[in-house]
Amino acid sequence: MPTPDLLDTSVADARAIFRAAVRRVQADRLLESTDPDAWAPRPLDHYDGIRVVGLGKAAMAMMGAVEQVLGDTMTGGCAIVPEGYPEHLPAACPAPTIGTVVEGGHPLPTQAGVRGAECIVEQAEAAGADELLLVLVSGGGTALGTLPAGDLELPDLTRTYHLLLRSGASVHQMNAVRKHLTRLGGGQLARAAAPADVGGLVVSDVVGDDMSVIASGPTVPDPSTYEDAMHMLYVHDLWTEVPAPVRTYLSAGARGRRPETPGSGADCFDRTNNTLLGSNQTALAAAREAAEARGYEVQHVSGNVEGEARSVGKSHAEAMLQEDPDVPTCWLWGGETTVTVTGDGKGGRNQEVALGAALELEDASRPTVVLSGGTDGIDGPTDAAGAWATPMTTEKARNADCPPKDYLRRNDAYPLFDTINQLLRPGPTHTNVMDVHVGLSLPDDVQS
Repeated sequence: MPTPDLLDTSVADARAIFRAAVRRVQADRLLESTDPDAWAPRPLDHYDGIRVVGLGKAAMAMMGAVEQVLGDTMTGGCAIVPEGYPEHLPAACPAPTIGTVVEGGHPLPTQAGVRGAECIVEQAEAAGADELLLVLVSGGGTALGTLPAGDLELPDLTRTYHLLLRSGASVHQMNAVRKHLTRLGGGQLARAAAPADVGGLVVSDVVGDDMSVIASGPTVPDPSTYEDAMHMLYVHDLWTEVPAPVRTYLSAGARGRRPETPGSGADCFDRTNNTLLGSNQTALAAAREAAEARGYEVQHVSGNVEGEARSVGKSHAEAMLQEDPDVPTCWLWGGETTVTVTGDGKGGRNQEVALGAALELEDASRPTVVLSGGTDGIDGPTDAAGAWATPMTTEKARNADCPPKDYLRRNDAYPLFDTINQLLRPGPTHTNVMDVHVGLSLPDDVQS
């Protein structure tokens, strides 16, 4: 079994590498490397006024950073962030002083978020032909900016979102449904802003960086349809579970009785420009630099991790244990796993990744760490971003009367890692580029 001192050092390195990845994708760092005149269809000094709206976990930090650039050309705005975020703005990110910051619900929408979404639509509809609507888009924006479409009501959407989140569906599949039940997603915000110009500044939280999926693509043409939304609910056996008004609304849309979300041929996109500011790849590049600065040889980097969280953690550990490194070695993975909830426990996908890895690492002799964390600082309905696993994790858990397999079966990773003090708790980071998994391994002879 590896010595505790070496494991503590490896854990500290893994946490520092994760922090470096997150810092690189915070708003001030992302915006400082861009040309502001590339944010919109025309140079910024061509506009009579610039209205700034944002939805997502990075919205407040982005609005503060944008305000530093725009000055008094920013005429108003509104940003929606999760509850509690304003109190945890990182010191490096200036707070916005123009416009309104609204605290909405995530991952389930709230009435406060609905009011914030109404404010965003009002800003869009009020923008004139010589104005710019600058839209700050980041992960979490779908739930935060929920504005029910038609005669749907918030409880209808809350129930539907809850079912989707427990279904194991991908974010692409979930958002095909959610953008057809709301008034911002699927390019509808760009349509509401016409005839104004629209500039979208996007921080990606999806594998592949498809901007039509990030926060449900409020400024991007929507390739999905009402029929796609219905099909997704059928495939995941949710059609009879969602509220009747949702079924009625989607069915009417599929029959052509409601306008489809705007596709690539819609006129509103002729005056829209979207810029991808940062992604999981940006964070992984920073993680690699940090690992190398600490003397690790980076063996593997992958930014396309998907699949069931516990299986992904097991695969990470297996891949590391198959190697026999003669130098300190680092593996980096990025992406977003899913959890098919079958138990009644508390946790999140990153905690399940770590617990899956812990069970595979329990017989390892080398100092080995697998850390999995959400770059937003939040993992599921918990106060942690994730957790880490070492060869000693399962033994510590059993000694604390937390049988790992039982806790994993119940989707109950949070109390296990909390009990053994292996939760990653950075707090809200005001960014979101999915998850970063860090694997570190030291050679056997480092202990001698």
